[in-house]
Amino acid sequence: MRKTVVLTDSACDLPQELADKHHIDIMCFKIALDGEGYTERVDFDGAQFCALLRKSNGLPTTSQVTQFEFAEQFERYASEGVEQVLYISINAGGSGTNAAAHAAAQEFAEQHPDSPMRVTIVDSHCYSMAYGREVIIAAEMLEAGKPMEEVVAYLEDKFARTEILLTAYTLKVIRKSGRISAASAIAGDLLGIHPIFTLNDGISQVIKKVRGDKMVVTSMVSALKSRMAPGTPYLIAVTDDKYAPEYVEACEKAIGYPPERVFQLGCAVCSNTGPEAVGLIYEGAQKRER
Repeated sequence: MRKTVVLTDSACDLPQELADKHHIDIMCFKIALDGEGYTERVDFDGAQFCALLRKSNGLPTTSQVTQFEFAEQFERYASEGVEQVLYISINAGGSGTNAAAHAAAQEFAEQHPDSPMRVTIVDSHCYSMAYGREVIIAAEMLEAGKPMEEVVAYLEDKFARTEILLTAYTLKVIRKSGRISAASAIAGDLLGIHPIFTLNDGISQVIKKVRGDKMVVTSMVSALKSRMAPGTPYLIAVTDDKYAPEYVEACEKAIGYPPERVFQLGCAVCSNTGPEAVGLIYEGAQKRER
């Protein structure tokens, strides 16, 4: 019987085998596409969703995990004798999921004032394995007997340093997110111009626009090298395995060591990036006070 539970949501892009290995529970986002409703990680994985997205007529929309879903989950944990719940969430500024979890936790506390179960919620301020990686480490720390306060302090420090570089090779879907204008997206696709974004604290900024697929790789890796803290791990996120070899080779040559992990971007993330995207996740300078 578990006394402590680590919970996250499906935008963490945590591979299921790692979630199972570390007994991490995942709340799944709902996705609508071409009039059909789906649940991430239930109806398809990231690669299958990208294949579907390439053939779709419309654009995908995602729905946050609801307060009711969190409330049900917290009631279930309490009935199982859980005493500590650590929920590590998608960036609160980009999704109402974090707020829904807070509301459900408050409701649980009000309805069960004598319950020994305590819910701790940490905002990752980021997306994908930028927090999925830290979810694993948090689970390992708790399993090793570290107190919740120490685990939360670790997470807050890491999330204050985590950065993401992102590019998209087609701009139809990312235009929907508002990160670039419709006119820029159409012109970019016609001219083969690809934007390179930073995505830090949930705020996106175009730092460069390059023409041609080869220049994208060169520019992404150059930005990674200039921004990451020396000697720290980095990860490569892809929507398609075809992108992995070139990025792995270029990153390893520039940084001097291979990525810690290459992984598939999940459905919730791809709903905003599109099916042809690559991300680089790394540790930079501290961006805000903890």
